[in-house]
Amino acid sequence: MNTRATEGIQGTEGADDATDWVTRSLRAVWHPCTQMKHHERLPLIPIARGAGPWLYDRDGHRYLDAISSWWVNLFGHANPRINAALKDQLDTLEHAMLAGCTHEPAIELAERLATLTQNTLGHAFFASDGASAVEIALKMSFHSWRNRGFADKQEFVCIANSYHGETIGALAVTDVALFKDAYDPLIRHAHVVASPDARQAQPGESAADVARRALESVRALFESRSTKIAALIIEPLVQCAAGMAMHDPSYIAGLRALCDQYGVHLIADEIAVGCGRTGTFFACEQAGIWPDFLCLSKGISGGYLPLSIVLSRDEIFQAFYDDDTARGFLHSHSYTGNPLACRAALATLDLFASDDVLAVNAKKSATLRTALAPLAEHPHVRNLRQCCTIFAFDAVISDAQQAKAFSRRFFQNALQRELLLRPISTTVYLMPPYILSDDELALLAARTLETFDATLAEAV
Repeated sequence: MNTRATEGIQGTEGADDATDWVTRSLRAVWHPCTQMKHHERLPLIPIARGAGPWLYDRDGHRYLDAISSWWVNLFGHANPRINAALKDQLDTLEHAMLAGCTHEPAIELAERLATLTQNTLGHAFFASDGASAVEIALKMSFHSWRNRGFADKQEFVCIANSYHGETIGALAVTDVALFKDAYDPLIRHAHVVASPDARQAQPGESAADVARRALESVRALFESRSTKIAALIIEPLVQCAAGMAMHDPSYIAGLRALCDQYGVHLIADEIAVGCGRTGTFFACEQAGIWPDFLCLSKGISGGYLPLSIVLSRDEIFQAFYDDDTARGFLHSHSYTGNPLACRAALATLDLFASDDVLAVNAKKSATLRTALAPLAEHPHVRNLRQCCTIFAFDAVISDAQQAKAFSRRFFQNALQRELLLRPISTTVYLMPPYILSDDELALLAARTLETFDATLAEAV
């Protein structure tokens, strides 16, 4: 157990280096999604290296990366097979602009992803990150409708408590006040429909019942506004930043039917829930449907390099295919389709193909579920839930101030127990790499419970 991880590091040469790293970082680096003043009390972790599911700091302490470094690192740090693929690519082609040029890694990745969608989504547009992918899908939807003569379809729909990124366009379809309120004057607001979050079930209701109720909210909106609505966006199966809000697959199937009926595009944001997280490679597969746009990022490059992709149907692509340049999709960034990022993604797909990852994930997830079973009986736990490799539970804390401080205190206590965990408010979630051994799964479960009890004890 690491008892020094949050106490400030001192006393050895390596620790002095670590302290210097932290001091320099606080002076020079503006860290993401962070109130920097909090680091006066919550020291940064000076990560020196990674190996498998573990991260190591400058003083040699280790941390099990139980959230896959913001849900990206699927196959562990410094994975030898992804490393080898990148080293080979580095000696061949590091970058070439994708406007007017092409290269094998981008072609092969686009083709392989299309095959995984049964060639329903056959056109890959490359970008750098999840928010960019969302913005691309929104722009493509609006522009394709305009090109087809439906210029009035300029509105979008998102789900209550949804999160789709923090750029201005992505914030328009995000319903999390913490991220959105400060920028409200800059945002073009979307319609917000009821969430299908299964935690909203009334006595005697199932998750499917909640989904049916939520679909009625969508139907009512479409009946009144469908001639103005371009697209609806959803994270299939799990609304991650909403506190891992899970819903029945029937909701996604119902959305597809409503979008078809009323002429609205369906955008599947699979940035966090794709690449095997929910048990199938794409979460939409569990609903038996394909969207009009599918956004990928995070795990697609195995946690190695920034990459996002928007997959779209042929009719979307054809709406832009014209002699007139202005009818084209004029969106880019300098590193679009970077060969190194594409090669990392291809190596990630190779691991899925060679290691039977989806079947292995099902077994590992069952093992972790069994190990976490004691939490279901814990008096301060509600809604222990799972969607394959995603686990979550809600902490029951009556005192508002203690609830507000819960996430940071849990994070600190987890570090002392060699875990990197970062709750969302009072929701504790686990989203570990796919490579944990049985011993590591047992350690993760046991120390998560220890951390939870220690954090609750501080509130007494």
